[in-house]
Amino acid sequence: MKFLDLAKVYIRSGGGGAGAVSFRREKFIEYGGPDGGDGGRGGDVWAEAVDGLNTLIDFRYQQHFFAKSGQHGMGSQMTGASGDDIVLRVPAGTEILDEDQETVIADLTDAGQRVLLAKGGNGGFGNLHFKSATNRAPRHANPGLPGVERTLWLRLKLIADAGLVGLPNAGKSTFLAAVSNARPKIADYPFTTLVPNLGVVGIDSHEFVMADIPGLIEGASEGRGLGDQFLGHVERSNVLLHLVDGTAEDVAADARTILTELEAYSDVLAAKPRITVLNKIDALTPDVVAERRAALEAELGTPVMVMSGVARTGVTEVLRALWERIAPTRVRKVENPAPWQP
Repeated sequence: MKFLDLAKVYIRSGGGGAGAVSFRREKFIEYGGPDGGDGGRGGDVWAEAVDGLNTLIDFRYQQHFFAKSGQHGMGSQMTGASGDDIVLRVPAGTEILDEDQETVIADLTDAGQRVLLAKGGNGGFGNLHFKSATNRAPRHANPGLPGVERTLWLRLKLIADAGLVGLPNAGKSTFLAAVSNARPKIADYPFTTLVPNLGVVGIDSHEFVMADIPGLIEGASEGRGLGDQFLGHVERSNVLLHLVDGTAEDVAADARTILTELEAYSDVLAAKPRITVLNKIDALTPDVVAERRAALEAELGTPVMVMSGVARTGVTEVLRALWERIAPTRVRKVENPAPWQP
C-alpha cells in the first residue's frame, strides 16, 4: 500500500427538500384545506477517525463526497425522507484544514472521534404550516435550504511516542528494524527512506511506537532534498531520538544541521525533549568514539549516548532512556510483550 499523508477533498452536504403545496381531496369532506408536507432535511458530511488505517491513499482515487439531498414533501401531510449522511473515514492523527491549508478545522487524534464538516440543509415548510384564520387556503410553500459546499485538506500526522531524526544514512532505518518488527528499506545510499515508517518497540515489559522519517539535509526547511514535509509525523512525539553518524568527518556540524532545520520548521518541535546518540560506533576505535562524543557534547551542551544499530551495542540503554521520557506521558504496559533482545 502506498503512503499518502496529504489529500484534497471536495465535500457537499445535501440540500433540503421543498415543501409541498397540496389540498385534501377526499369525497364527502366539504372543506378539505391544505395538507402539504414538509421537505426532508439533507444529509450531513462527517469525518471519523478509525483504527486500521495509516495512510490517506483512499482519497487519491476519490476526492468528491456529496451527501444525499432530502426528498420533497408530499400531500396528506407526508414529510419527505431525509438524505443519508456521508462519513469520511480517516486514520487517527488526521488534521482537517480549510482551503487555505492553514486554518485547522479539527484534529482527530483518537479512533472514534467525529466532526461535522458540512451540515445538511433544512427541509422547506409545506403549505399546511401557513394555514391561519385569515389564510385558510395558502398556495405557497418554502423551498429547502441548499447544502454547504467546501474544499478541505486532509493532513496525516502519524501518532508515535518517539520520533527518529537525523541526516540521510545516519542509521535510523537500521535502528528501527533492529528494535521492532518494522521492515524499512535499508541500503548504503542517501534517501533510502522515502516515506515515514512506524514500529512498535518493546523494552522491560513496556511498549511504545517509534516513527522513522526520511533524512533531513541542510536547507530542508527551504524545500531541499525531501524538504520538511515529513517532520509533521514526529511533531506529536513525546521525545525525539537524534541519531548522528559516528563515521562522519564533522559530527558536531552534522548535529547542528539537524537542530537548525528543526528550529526552522517549528519552535514546538525544536523544544521537544531530545536524546542524542552517536551511532555506528562498531566502525570506530574507542579513542575515536570518545573524541567524537566529546565534540558532540561540547557542541550541543547535553550528554550524548553511543550505540551501534548493526552490532546492537548500547541499544538497550538507548531504549530505556527513551522509555524514561515517554513513561510520564503515555504508559502502555502489556501482559506478555515481545521485548527487544540484544
